[in-house]
Amino acid sequence: MKHACVRAAKLVSVALAALSLAGCSLATSGQEDDRGTEPQGQPGTGGTVVLATHESFALPKKLIRQFEDESGYTLEVRASGDAGTLATKLSLTADNPIADAAYGIDNTFASRPLGEGVFAEFAPTTTPPAAYALADGADRLVPIDSASVCVNVDSAWFGAEKLDPPTTLADLADPAYRDLLVTPGASTSSVGMAFLLATVAEYGDAWPDYWTDLLANGTKVVDGWEDAYYGDFTSTAKAGTRPIVVSYDSSPAFTVSGEESTTAALLDTCFRQVEYAGVLEGAANPAGAEALIDWMLSDAVQSALPESMYVFPVVETATVPKDWARFAIRPETPYEVAPDEIAANREQWLTQWMDVISR
Repeated sequence: MKHACVRAAKLVSVALAALSLAGCSLATSGQEDDRGTEPQGQPGTGGTVVLATHESFALPKKLIRQFEDESGYTLEVRASGDAGTLATKLSLTADNPIADAAYGIDNTFASRPLGEGVFAEFAPTTTPPAAYALADGADRLVPIDSASVCVNVDSAWFGAEKLDPPTTLADLADPAYRDLLVTPGASTSSVGMAFLLATVAEYGDAWPDYWTDLLANGTKVVDGWEDAYYGDFTSTAKAGTRPIVVSYDSSPAFTVSGEESTTAALLDTCFRQVEYAGVLEGAANPAGAEALIDWMLSDAVQSALPESMYVFPVVETATVPKDWARFAIRPETPYEVAPDEIAANREQWLTQWMDVISR
């Protein structure tokens, strides 16, 4: 999901700087120890466990060091672009895995790596609710978080311009909103793929015509969610020029000023996204990978997800910030496309989508 969830752009930058350096151990980064207690174990005694993930992975240093102290494993994080790029990379390296575990594959991209035999069977100690499980692959991919991908608007911008914001997918093709929308690409981003699937769910076989209308109306397509949200969105980018962005239902909880959010998610445009983690088949350290995924389902990590990666926990005993009750409103009836339908049609849909945007 990202996603990706941080209180503000500065926090994202700090977290990603600490986590995204491929090949760097977080336990030996040389940064000041902020644990506040004596180590309970010695990181590295169980060897290194390598996590392949998307570029928006971010968790507090304290939690990561706690995992290393208690488990004896040293965690190495390797960021591999957005979720779509990660899924492709894992699929292409199935016979020579790039890590021990992977996190960030979602329900829009899961079928390809599952079909390539990327993931090994694994049953976590904590079992998330069945509602989040994949129909095919539940024995290999474990739900970690959930969020709905929704169109978001910069409410402050629309108020200043005295223009009513859009409310539906159809509105986005209205000339009143020409050159105002930015979206991550469906071929490179799980957020972009979720948005494409929302349009498939709404328009059926006529979705390419809708996309033709979107592009004719000046819609901008970028590689990833961060490119869109922190590069072009007027509410969060210094030089942003687009007050409409494809993001998450939780995003407005992180643009609060005073007692109000300056942005809003359009709840009639949402597609539900679930992110998963799995042990890679042929992993050098499968025991470490299993311990890592069990840790990601702990209450401590699950409760940190909202303020770290813009997503809702899947473990029911986890907590979410108070602001989320007011501003991170979940859609009652998000768009959905059956996983088997996604698996059967994803490549064709992506080919059609790329044909449309390249015209």
